[in-house]
Amino acid sequence: MSRVTKFAARDAGPAARMAGFMAHLRQNGLRLGVAETETALAALTQVNAADPDQARHALKAVCAGNAEEAEQFDDLFNAFWLDAGRVRTRAVPKTDAAAKDHVHSSRDGAGEAASGAGTATAPDGGEGAAESDGEGRLIAARTANLMKKDLRDLVRPEDIAEAELVARRLGLALNHRRSRRRKAALKGDRLHFRKLIRHSLSTGGEPLRLPMKQRPDRPLKVVALCDVSGSMGLYAQVFLSFMAGLMRADPATDAYLFHTRLVRIADALRDPDPLRAVGRMSLLAEGFGGGSKIGASLTQFARSYARRFVDGRTVVLILSDGYDTDPPEDIAEALAALKKRGCKIIWLNPLKGWDGYEAVARGMSAALPYIDLFRPANRLVDLAALEPELTRL
Repeated sequence: MSRVTKFAARDAGPAARMAGFMAHLRQNGLRLGVAETETALAALTQVNAADPDQARHALKAVCAGNAEEAEQFDDLFNAFWLDAGRVRTRAVPKTDAAAKDHVHSSRDGAGEAASGAGTATAPDGGEGAAESDGEGRLIAARTANLMKKDLRDLVRPEDIAEAELVARRLGLALNHRRSRRRKAALKGDRLHFRKLIRHSLSTGGEPLRLPMKQRPDRPLKVVALCDVSGSMGLYAQVFLSFMAGLMRADPATDAYLFHTRLVRIADALRDPDPLRAVGRMSLLAEGFGGGSKIGASLTQFARSYARRFVDGRTVVLILSDGYDTDPPEDIAEALAALKKRGCKIIWLNPLKGWDGYEAVARGMSAALPYIDLFRPANRLVDLAALEPELTRL
């Protein structure tokens, strides 16, 4: 039997309600804090807050920082404030460390029942009661399923758009590894005992200064190359969003795409103007969905860009199915040249996640001896599992 709880007991007033909305936006990727919450409350005092359209425009002006967030904001606003006058929630499932989902997404609840441990609904107004049979925070009911769904099964435009958004945030979530060896530092977290003893010899064994040491950051630079040939058409769109997230997370990340030729897209993905970025990508899109010359593209990369951007602290991330029209020896020679630069090579193949897959393609077979990590990439959870793998390299 459902339990009835007075809404006033859950919500202390407009300020708390707005704080809940801001938390909802943060859970879905918008970077907002206390200052934005105060500004949003002030903005609502300048309009008729009871009018959904006026409130929507006022809050969007404060909370949306670019075109992508503005487009996402409407769905998040509807899910929290409208949704037939209710807010739909569901319990957040616990996932293992290899498949952490730091990203949650909400859509309007029309026609979509939340599944999980429990659901709760609350009236949008300040009066009335809320019916509840469980607790949870606002997320989309389909996000967890989307993470484990093969990308080739995403056919609806809204599913593809959501997958791209999650992939972008997964790329953003990849962090840096740290060195195991600690070094001397002015403000460290541990005493440098060797220096302490050595310095104390000049003062009669009395340590007058406490030298410290810390484990310095060792950024693991990622260079990503994405295959956008015809055989990769079902996956390339999501992979490009993942690469865009990598670019936003670390300015040292470099990105390329290849089909019959190699194209550097790092500058286009970093462009702060979304419209200009789309325009620049359109100019680079010639050849998308066509043939594939992996060997020639990797050879061009090894002989040119790799000399500037690849060293012993670089991970070369290749996203491709391995189907190539060039001789397999070309791939082997290109990867061998990259390995001489001391880098690690990760190959993400969407076909590897299929049942019964074997690397029978000649290009893929030729590449295997030079690859440090060979993993599937046909689901979003495979991209999420890449972070712990990077820390082990």
